[in-house]
Amino acid sequence: MIISGELDTELDTMRGAGSVGPAGGAESCPSTDAVEPAHDHARTRDRVLGEISEHGPLTAADLGVRLGLTPAAVRRHLDVLAEQGLVDEAVSPLRGSRGRGRPARAYVLSEGGHAHLRGAYDELAVSALDFLARSAGPEAVRTFATERADRLAAVARPAIEAAGSDPEARVEALAAALTTQGYAASTRPVGDGTSRAGMQLCQGHCPVQHVATRYPQFCETEAEMFSDLLGVHVQRLASLAHGEHVCTTFVPTSTPPPTAFTLSGATDTHGTTTRTTGERNRS
Repeated sequence: MIISGELDTELDTMRGAGSVGPAGGAESCPSTDAVEPAHDHARTRDRVLGEISEHGPLTAADLGVRLGLTPAAVRRHLDVLAEQGLVDEAVSPLRGSRGRGRPARAYVLSEGGHAHLRGAYDELAVSALDFLARSAGPEAVRTFATERADRLAAVARPAIEAAGSDPEARVEALAAALTTQGYAASTRPVGDGTSRAGMQLCQGHCPVQHVATRYPQFCETEAEMFSDLLGVHVQRLASLAHGEHVCTTFVPTSTPPPTAFTLSGATDTHGTTTRTTGERNRS
């Protein structure tokens, strides 16, 4: 027989074990997040960052589907990442039936998030390029950027050639190759059924973003390399180096009007004139 004091002690013990709620009713088991080791929390947050980098802006519901977690669990990780300055909120167009015109909270990488992913060598790289520019001139920086783009092209070219002549398959092969090199690339079709149909090549992360902010030659030679590999003139629409949350490049997949896209002397939205590798070699 349990007397009143012993009963109170027994109930306290059961509540501590998660068996009884505050009013003596049944209580659900503690969430897996509560018992997940700290290193697992960090690994999950890195996965959240990776998904936002590659596919953002993303809502908690989007991330939950991608990662196999509940939106509530994702929000806890997003709160931590926001406190750490690694993600920012963005307004995402409503998808679904939450109400006409109602915005959904979505997330993109902050500058701190990009820095977290790319490592701690930015300042050293910029210092080295500053020295190169002072000692050998600005054209030496472009030469270095071109050689780097050529090395990246050598990695991507076999997969693109294996994709055959289908333009969308070639863009997807380029995105996959870029992802292996740390660019978190993805593709999205745009303008289907129109004369301006194409693919958006999105790069959610750039290993040289900090460098490219100071030396735009890296963005310019990268766009030239894309044109060379894909055999069409591409147009850079947005860039991490210019402050956007993702690098976006338009790749036409339909036959363009004669004056719309040219392989020589074309200017992108940032006023950058792109040339093909052959033109670079002749100049």
